[in-house]
Amino acid sequence: MIDPAARCHPLYAAMPTTVFEHMSGLAREAGAINLGQGFPDDPPPAALAEAAARALRERSQQYPPMAGLPELRDAIAAFYRRRQGLDLTREHVIVTSGATEAVAAAILATIQPGDEVLVLAPAYDAYAPLVRRAGGVPVFVPLAPPAWALPLAALRAAITPRTRALIFNDPLNPTGTVASPAECAALANLCVEADLLAICDEVWEMVRFDAPAHRSLMAEPGMADRTIKIGSAGKIFGATGWKVGWIVADPALATVVGRAHQFLTFTTPPMLQWALAEGLADDAMMDRQVRAWAASRAVLNEGLAQAGFAVLPNVATWFSCVDLARSGIELDDMTFAERAVREAGVATIPLSALWEGPDAPRQIVRLCHCKPAAMLEEAVRRLADFHQA
Repeated sequence: MIDPAARCHPLYAAMPTTVFEHMSGLAREAGAINLGQGFPDDPPPAALAEAAARALRERSQQYPPMAGLPELRDAIAAFYRRRQGLDLTREHVIVTSGATEAVAAAILATIQPGDEVLVLAPAYDAYAPLVRRAGGVPVFVPLAPPAWALPLAALRAAITPRTRALIFNDPLNPTGTVASPAECAALANLCVEADLLAICDEVWEMVRFDAPAHRSLMAEPGMADRTIKIGSAGKIFGATGWKVGWIVADPALATVVGRAHQFLTFTTPPMLQWALAEGLADDAMMDRQVRAWAASRAVLNEGLAQAGFAVLPNVATWFSCVDLARSGIELDDMTFAERAVREAGVATIPLSALWEGPDAPRQIVRLCHCKPAAMLEEAVRRLADFHQA
């Protein structure tokens, strides 16, 4: 009898479960505190939930336009004009069912078989499989801890006549770092010189603490018509389960990405779109969210440091990283993560799981800090006891 899996695409048949699902599953089995997968335990802002409920009662619940409700596309364009100085209209915007779908649509719309795509490692684990599914070849260029500076010389050296695009995640998950203005300017120059498309995963653009306001690579000279900028309502409002994202690009490029999107999810729940159109106009709501996450970040980082963990510098995202070796822990990241969830009752993410190739650092784990203070304090206590043991 033929194994049913043998009838499937080999890329997926051989693919393991994502590390986020694996560690969250272990956390559920062990009844552990889950600081692995990134999501807040608190609900999104009450005003946002009320706007969705009101839209559910009063607005149409039938298929919205494929590109997104005009009101939300206008709100996204206005949000970026106001917060980032980008000159946009609704024609620049396509609404997607989450940012991962936006990444998929961008890759499927622009990458052809044999095209090479530069990927900075560590990287969100969806990038490489999506590039491969489009027939492309991911080419990894490693970053180095603890600064994770942009390796411009290595990027330039990795470019070949087949290089089509670069995937740029800024702020960077999992490290919580941001590219400097000088790095962004240099990267833009490189894209223009090599005629590269930039797929910019900017979902953490609002979740910044000790860093200046976000500046998109799209705003750099020469990048307006070669950038696909990706955003996420889930990250801005702490509503990850809503799964609403978007792409922003030159209208001609956005139209092509929209054609890929129409055969993925086609459209996104309208009540969520109506609510987000209201939410993106409320700067005070968004800023309150960031202040709350800054406070929870301080609870985790300061607690870990007091417990003897070496916390790496981070200025953005919901994540903090710990260097195990510098903390005096002689375990690799995967072993630590597996033991910590079972023995300490705290789930983390081993950074090497977000890396392809032999040069992955094996001593860094990522923890999510957008949790209630009491939960974080208990997690630190458990990890401190585990550290001592």
